[in-house]
Amino acid sequence: MKNFLIYQSSEYDCGPVSLINGIRYLFDREEIYPDVIKFIMLYCMDTYNEAGELCKHGTSAAAMNFVSSWLNHFSQVKPFPIHCEFLSGESVTISKGNKIYNALLQGGVVLLHVFLEVGHYVLLTGIEDDNVLLFDPYYEEEGTPEFDAEYYTEGISFINDQPKKANRAISMERLNRFSKGYYEMGEFSCREALIMFNTRNPDYT
Repeated sequence: MKNFLIYQSSEYDCGPVSLINGIRYLFDREEIYPDVIKFIMLYCMDTYNEAGELCKHGTSAAAMNFVSSWLNHFSQVKPFPIHCEFLSGESVTISKGNKIYNALLQGGVVLLHVFLEVGHYVLLTGIEDDNVLLFDPYYEEEGTPEFDAEYYTEGISFINDQPKKANRAISMERLNRFSKGYYEMGEFSCREALIMFNTRNPDYT
């Protein structure tokens, strides 16, 4: 049985929560090893803020790359059919026919670094026309200033009936912007993505 996707418990755990959501989306609950969940939570939130406080600057690109390598190794020694690929810089764009776009068409998911006032991780789960479906783990309620501002921003649509897949649809044009508005990726220097596949998915190639 597939799990519902989940929301952050703090201001800082969007990275590991989005990674776990990727696992929840790709695999049935009965297939998921508890050591995978433990490892993700152990090695993410590895950065310090300006006051020297651990975890309060989220998860680094280095940690995401390390988790990607660990999951690939785990799949070689356990019957857990996952394959990951970490991308950064100029390789992180979304357009028809490129690596991220094709991964979503083939049933994969993509952990993507975007901006939501600050750097933030979300999980891409599909493509519909020129929009990307994603699950944002940062829960907000209608009536808060941030929610209302996002609600009326061009290129952002809210999804309320797909709790196992998506809660936003974002235009590819917005995601690809070099600025740092809602769900924009910013300059190449701060772009990163982690593609994840269930290799038993018949659409995986």
